[in-house]
Amino acid sequence: MSERTAGIDSPIDVEFEEPRGPFRWRRWLGLSLPLAIALVFVLAGALADVLAPHDPSFVNLGARLEPPVFDGGTWEHPLGTDDVGRDILSRLMHGARLSLIVVGIVVPGSALFGTLVGMTSGWKGGATGQILMRIVDIQLALPGILFALLLGSIFGPSLRNVIIILLVWTWSGYARLVRAEVLSLRERDFTTASRALGAGGWWIMRKHLFPNVVNTVVIIMTLEVAIVIQVEAALSFLGVGVPAGTASWGRMITEGREVMIVAWWPIWLPGLALLIISLTGNLMGDWLRDRLDPRLRHLH
Repeated sequence: MSERTAGIDSPIDVEFEEPRGPFRWRRWLGLSLPLAIALVFVLAGALADVLAPHDPSFVNLGARLEPPVFDGGTWEHPLGTDDVGRDILSRLMHGARLSLIVVGIVVPGSALFGTLVGMTSGWKGGATGQILMRIVDIQLALPGILFALLLGSIFGPSLRNVIIILLVWTWSGYARLVRAEVLSLRERDFTTASRALGAGGWWIMRKHLFPNVVNTVVIIMTLEVAIVIQVEAALSFLGVGVPAGTASWGRMITEGREVMIVAWWPIWLPGLALLIISLTGNLMGDWLRDRLDPRLRHLH
């Protein structure tokens, strides 16, 4: 049998062969656009103080409701101004920075706590596992946005409260999915062999279980970015998120709603930014899932 024939007959080579030609380029082009958008979002937020052309809180009533440059405006305010003359481009950049702060704290924090709870519940089982999962069930049974509204109404609008609300709300999803993975992994041969050799529970969780669930956790984290940004914007839109006057996309949409009949840009531009970054997060999460999940890798 020739090398060419042997390579074709091998199921492993055929199933997991790296895509070539237009399929490979199509896959990477499908990632490049979301990645470029995410990079622009991160840079705009991280460097908002340097790149923003104006102070986002500066009120100039003489320049109120100036249109964007592509709608007859000037380059002084490329994306126009709101109903009190604040520069929309500057507020979008500082709103991106606020979203970065929220995402940078909430997503890793909820992922870490939820993963620990899920691994402990799945590995320990018994009364400990049941108690932990009943807490998760209660958390998941609560209407998420109503729960966030209740906490926001009690503690008042502030960035700290928004972060606490999102941490309390988002960890339970990680816990349930990680527990399901651990329940399957604890019955595998390598886990049984480790226990037979006298390995402790925490050693097995650290060396065997966590490396096998980390791909799932990373995928959820990527998808959670868009959800966290959307919920922060929703809370600010409803008046229980960040305080009034803070540059937040949700707060900008609320303020733009009052003048949407006479000016479209104060509400449409932050809404479009929110839509684009949400779609970007979902596309990157789908790409990561396809790349990290061995059951889907051969399909791409």
